[in-house]
Amino acid sequence: MHSYNKPDSTSNKYNKLPFYYGWIILVVTGLGMFISGPGQTYSISIFMEPMRKSLGLSLSEIASFYTFGSLTAATLMILVGKLFDKYGGRILMTLITILFGLACLWMTQVSNSYEIYFGFTMLRALGQGALTLVSTSLVAIWFIQYRGRANAFNSLGSALSQAIFPLLIFYLITNLGWENAWAVLTFVIWGCLLLPAIIIIRRSPESIGLLPDGIKIEKDSSINQSDLEVNWSLQEAMRTPTFWLLLFASTSHSFIITALTFLQVPLFESRGLSAESAAQVFIIISPMIILGSFCSGFIIEKVAPRLLLGFSQIILISGMLFIGTISANWHTYIYGSIIGFGMGFAMTIGNVIWANYYGRNSIGAIRGFVTTVMVGSAALGPLSFAIIVDTTNSFELTTNVFTLLPLLCLIAAILAKPPIKN
Repeated sequence: MHSYNKPDSTSNKYNKLPFYYGWIILVVTGLGMFISGPGQTYSISIFMEPMRKSLGLSLSEIASFYTFGSLTAATLMILVGKLFDKYGGRILMTLITILFGLACLWMTQVSNSYEIYFGFTMLRALGQGALTLVSTSLVAIWFIQYRGRANAFNSLGSALSQAIFPLLIFYLITNLGWENAWAVLTFVIWGCLLLPAIIIIRRSPESIGLLPDGIKIEKDSSINQSDLEVNWSLQEAMRTPTFWLLLFASTSHSFIITALTFLQVPLFESRGLSAESAAQVFIIISPMIILGSFCSGFIIEKVAPRLLLGFSQIILISGMLFIGTISANWHTYIYGSIIGFGMGFAMTIGNVIWANYYGRNSIGAIRGFVTTVMVGSAALGPLSFAIIVDTTNSFELTTNVFTLLPLLCLIAAILAKPPIKN
């Protein structure tokens, strides 16, 4: 356990800033969340049909490559988390940005099943997985008291990404073809994130003579890390029942939202609506993600996180049950509002609660393990939904069956009381 002695303000350029340097870090982490877009389901789904037709694949074949690629990517997140704890966010974000661009470049020349599988694995591992993990972990490192609102601002990157990348990719594919679209995304990734990661990101506030949240202390005083938070290693955290309750409670959104997003077009067509109506839902989802993120981001600083995590399950159940009532275009906006608000609400809680419960020292390893499970559940969601839809020939019945998952997660969340370290 280390103590922190405030350096002389004249010798620390970061102390001379009129605001906390963590807010500058937050701009880059938000940019990281935005740039993760090409590795997210909402972007890759735009490529699916033109790639499938060009490469002569069936829908089930390309979907299986995506599923198994995502599952493989999930297994890499534990390693990414441990590397984050060891080397810090600056080195890791720079390396991930370079590799993520190369993954997009790889996708320009795929021609067989092995190349497609490898490409999907790298896109999911580096985009959805590693870049998101590093960005959210950096926020947890730099903020404690204001962690909720900081994560709310950080989520702006995700919301803007979901609003912009599908439209950008559709435009690029239409005008340049899917191969060149991947090439353009390579330079978008490198051009937007590489220099900010190198120039701005720092390992932690303590590494540059600051404290989390910009806390000010007297020149001659010292503060122990234990005065700020209690820290757990991954192994210690895993020995608490709370860890497994939280982990289970965190799976419902990644599993169900990914499935509903991946199957959104056939879902809406089953309700008598067009594919265009399915695409229009994203117009309302993005701003509602922002609203949900800011609501939970500020409330979580006052209300127990486990209760808010439980409430997010109720929102998800409401959206799933509403599917059975969709019969007109305007219904899609209500559906999009519920799903989008719930996504944003849960996103901020998930990014805050692990650091609040288990501290910052091993946040990379802990979040890496959690992300492995999250990415894995996201990979299994579309396939599980598709199998039951094919069996029952009913989206409504399928979603009603799967409401059992968030219901169980609601119970787990309420039971997940903060652990006490002896």
